[in-house]
Amino acid sequence: MTLIPTTPTVSARLSSACRAFSLAACLAGSAATAQVAAVPPGDIPFGVYDPPGNFSAANGVTIEHLFLPWEDVALGSLNEAADYAAARGRVLLVTLEPWTWVRSDRNTPETLRAGIQSGRFDANVRAVCGALAGLDLPVTLRWGHEMEVDNGQFIWAGWNPDDYIAAFQRVTTTCREVAPEIAVMWSPLGEEGMEAYWPGDAHVDLVGLTVFGLQSADRLWHGRDRGFAEILGPRYARAVQFNRPVVVAELGYSGSAEYVAAWEAEVRQMGETFPNLVGVVLFNFPEVYPWPDGLGLPDWRVFHRVTD
Repeated sequence: MTLIPTTPTVSARLSSACRAFSLAACLAGSAATAQVAAVPPGDIPFGVYDPPGNFSAANGVTIEHLFLPWEDVALGSLNEAADYAAARGRVLLVTLEPWTWVRSDRNTPETLRAGIQSGRFDANVRAVCGALAGLDLPVTLRWGHEMEVDNGQFIWAGWNPDDYIAAFQRVTTTCREVAPEIAVMWSPLGEEGMEAYWPGDAHVDLVGLTVFGLQSADRLWHGRDRGFAEILGPRYARAVQFNRPVVVAELGYSGSAEYVAAWEAEVRQMGETFPNLVGVVLFNFPEVYPWPDGLGLPDWRVFHRVTD
């Protein structure tokens, strides 16, 4: 089963207000006052993670991306979020993060790993996936993303590959017991070594990747600006070996007006170069985890990403 329509689909979370109240209320409330953004040109299906609501009235958006924790989410609000997406002709991509958004209450990697293995979190998975199964639109589940890069951000990253694979298989199998129609996305960042975390053909419908272009990072680390195709290229090459459709599940770019315009012109125009690429999903929100080397917290929002 594929969520992404096949014809003309470094992370942050919802704001604290959106965590406390309903997802749809946040989306609708933001949309009422937001500047309206245009969809990049091209024919690759396009999606958004859009707490500011800039794409609420945009034509050409086919995927609504949500981030959820599995410990403290108001599951009833998923129905409202689904109504918001369905009213706009969009399907849902749901990134389920295996922790709480209350930082002081988060588990250690060891506690999370042992809890998944013991079945302690099976009820959390069944509750979320049961709610997703009741929605009247296609849903893709993205769990345990960017697992191959241990930079301190995620407690599920940098595990021994066998432990991660066992956890991924348990979580997705448990989910499919209550949501058999759900599609599952395995979503590394795309770096070397991601192959070791592949959970197996039976457990994955799509492969997700992460692509962020930060001009200041390009110039600091590479001595020049880089484009979308250059950054995606090696990650895509690693992903296609698994014979699954590929989605850029998190996409952002920030820099000079010229830099942003170059990315904007590329991100939906690369179908011939990347034939298995079936969707790109814009991350329209500021970063919450600092980039290294003093690069700070890039702002990926469409009306804030130009830095000159």
